[in-house]
Amino acid sequence: MKNMTLKKLAALALSAVFALSAMTACSGSSSSASPAQDDLKEVTVGLIQLMEHPSLDEIRTAIEARLEEKAAENGLSIHINYQNGQGDASTINTICQQFVGDGVDAIVAIATPAAQGAATAAAGTDIPIIFSAVTDPVAAGLVENLDAPEGNITGTSDAIPVDKIFALAEELTPDVKSFGLLYNPGEDNSVSVIADVKAYLDGKGISYTEGSVSGTGDVQIAAQSLLSQCDAIFSPIDNTVASAMGVLADEAIKAKKPVYVAADSMVHDGGLATVGVNYTNLGTQTADMLLKVLTGTPVSEVPVEVLRDNAVMVNAETAEAIGVDVSKYAE
Repeated sequence: MKNMTLKKLAALALSAVFALSAMTACSGSSSSASPAQDDLKEVTVGLIQLMEHPSLDEIRTAIEARLEEKAAENGLSIHINYQNGQGDASTINTICQQFVGDGVDAIVAIATPAAQGAATAAAGTDIPIIFSAVTDPVAAGLVENLDAPEGNITGTSDAIPVDKIFALAEELTPDVKSFGLLYNPGEDNSVSVIADVKAYLDGKGISYTEGSVSGTGDVQIAAQSLLSQCDAIFSPIDNTVASAMGVLADEAIKAKKPVYVAADSMVHDGGLATVGVNYTNLGTQTADMLLKVLTGTPVSEVPVEVLRDNAVMVNAETAEAIGVDVSKYAE
């Protein structure tokens, strides 16, 4: 009886060893890379941003987040080579030429000058370019047809609803009779918007004075000049002005005059108000377009997308400082 018991115990122990071995084998199999992961196509994306400022940073963050979220389900493993152009045309060109030399699978370019640099560097190649935050892609020379882009470039536009911004200005500050238009004429995106603004103001019989800047160091003097001549200032999504928005806002608050802008980040940095786009949504759309191209859709079948989801944004602190009631729109 004792021997029988021992034999049964030995058998049970042996069975347990086999069971444990089987479990270990299964566990080891699941911890290693699955066939699906092994099958992911590895791609490299060159991501260039014109310069650091909140709107462009927001776009980049949204692009990176969307690609991380959606890459695997699209059969991709995406490596992003991010570079900052520092607002310098020569630096942008060098970065984009390096992307081309490295044979990246695609280039994502945030802001008009970055997109223009990428288009020049990748001309004559089949490297697709997806741009983001290009206000007027046609005027910038990037595409001829928004609905069916030719060549290797498409992307998203943050086109400015000029009429909506000035309708908001009339609502919030009806006594404004003249505007100072502050922008960098070296930025094609700004020139295009300013042309629309001048046409709108001419149609309304509202006077305006232009103030041009070529660098952030020019913003303070230009702002002071415009504020001494005009009732309010308008600035488009101008990368130069946006980078010195705090300076412009301080001068306007001292003068007790409003600054209307075309980007939510410029409101956050002291502008009074805008009707603008959500840059997280813009970045997400840009990433989705990139995923289409990386998974085989020809660029010509990916139309340029213009973000139409506009919203009123106000800066309550600025409004209080200059005596404007924005309670209707303040959170």
